[in-house]
Amino acid sequence: MSLKSVAAWWWVLCLGLLLPAAGSAQRALSIESYAVPADGAVALTVAQGLPLSGAYAAVNERSAGALQRALSTAGFMGERGTVLSLPGIAPYAQVVVIGIGAEAESERLLEDIGGLAGQAGVLSAAERLELLWPEGKLASAGAHLAFGAVLGQYTFRQYKNQKPEAPVLGKGRLIVRVSNVEAARSAWSQRWQPLAEGVGFARNLVTEPGNVIYPESFVARVEEAFQPHRNVRIEVLDVPRMRELGMGAMLAVGEGSVRPPRLLVVRYRGAGDDSAPLALVGKGITFDSGGISIKPAENMWRMKYDMSGAAAVMGATLALAERGAKVNVTAVAALAENMPSGSASRPGDVVRTASGQTFELINTDAEGRMVLVDAIWYVQTRDQPHTLIDIATLTGSQVTALGDEYAGVFSRDDALAADLVRVGAASGEEVWRLPLHPSYAKDLESPIADLRNVGSASRAGAGLGAHFIGAWVDPKVRWAHLDIASMAWRDEWPLPTVPLGATGYGVRLFDRYVSDVLEQR
Repeated sequence: MSLKSVAAWWWVLCLGLLLPAAGSAQRALSIESYAVPADGAVALTVAQGLPLSGAYAAVNERSAGALQRALSTAGFMGERGTVLSLPGIAPYAQVVVIGIGAEAESERLLEDIGGLAGQAGVLSAAERLELLWPEGKLASAGAHLAFGAVLGQYTFRQYKNQKPEAPVLGKGRLIVRVSNVEAARSAWSQRWQPLAEGVGFARNLVTEPGNVIYPESFVARVEEAFQPHRNVRIEVLDVPRMRELGMGAMLAVGEGSVRPPRLLVVRYRGAGDDSAPLALVGKGITFDSGGISIKPAENMWRMKYDMSGAAAVMGATLALAERGAKVNVTAVAALAENMPSGSASRPGDVVRTASGQTFELINTDAEGRMVLVDAIWYVQTRDQPHTLIDIATLTGSQVTALGDEYAGVFSRDDALAADLVRVGAASGEEVWRLPLHPSYAKDLESPIADLRNVGSASRAGAGLGAHFIGAWVDPKVRWAHLDIASMAWRDEWPLPTVPLGATGYGVRLFDRYVSDVLEQR
């Protein structure tokens, strides 16, 4: 069954209740020994064709066959990713049935099962929801179920008031019951819980409105989050320091706003030595009006998420620090608010960057690449990274090319691109390689500066954006550019581990790159 079909099931079977009631909150999660409860609310899996086995057989027996009759009546066949939530299957107050098709146990399957159970918990008033997984070839199965559950149950309702007459949904406990409980708890606490917290941190930053998260408050949130970690140093460049360094691109983007730009640098040193770090550089436009090249009013509210790249690099680095990853990482957030005003930069201006290169500013709405080039110059000159990856909600062209299935990756290094494709598939945050053609240089030529910040509207916008950024990257540095314009926010239908709204895309990808590539060297 396609994911869109899965989504259709979820919409229909939840009777349009995808948005939980005001006051909903994430359930407290625990991993416990496997047992089938006698009552309450349970979540369980069934394979394609509904074979009577495992937790499904046990709960069906306790319900005197009522569960099997209900599934048969509903036409539910256990296809992968389908969900049926059944209230009042005596003696149970609620039974959530999750189809797993004919797929063998894997990390991704377990995370999706957990995610769907977590989403069901958001929609339930039950005080306790117990997810049952008696099978288990993977010793850490419970940790992956728990990881998926935390991601799937993510909600952001800080500014909604609870109506007195409305039921309170999504509060209480979510218990993951597995046979190998000690291995699951160890893997959860050491590996997957820190990553879940990193994803949640990024999602919170992205979801907050632009009047709450702006360059200075973004910095404050990050400083607070990293405060417990002694092997982390934080550097913040303000406007006077940027002027001193000649960061004309950062300043040009931020000068139209009353909220000044900031360059935030977080240096995590987990390798125990002074070896060259991995550099992660994120676009951090905390609100993007387009500047003088102003955007249409429709859907402009979404532009609070234009700092998703910055949120991702900070969330990923926080996760690495929390789990004590044995690597050195420098995370950079290029933070600015792009607003129109009498002091804003204009189309036609020429901007001199910190590297000395200049560009002709053709479109002020192509501001993400502008802040990134000064940030890239800074981290290259100060930290000499062995690998540099930048991440940005950069272009509409990426959305047109890849939809919301893949982020676009551009790189001059075949091995790095291949690594990112591989770890993207493993993490659930997939990428697809797009070309960096030599002709893009011609498309960005300027008669009065070193290059222009955009080319013709009919050209390959995502590739041109990547080429522009790459013009500031030292050819000796392994570099990749991730365009995540279509992946940072979901608003049509949810995925099991990605509810509607901010995705935190990039946190899992970067964590997996570190664990599967850098920590294996």
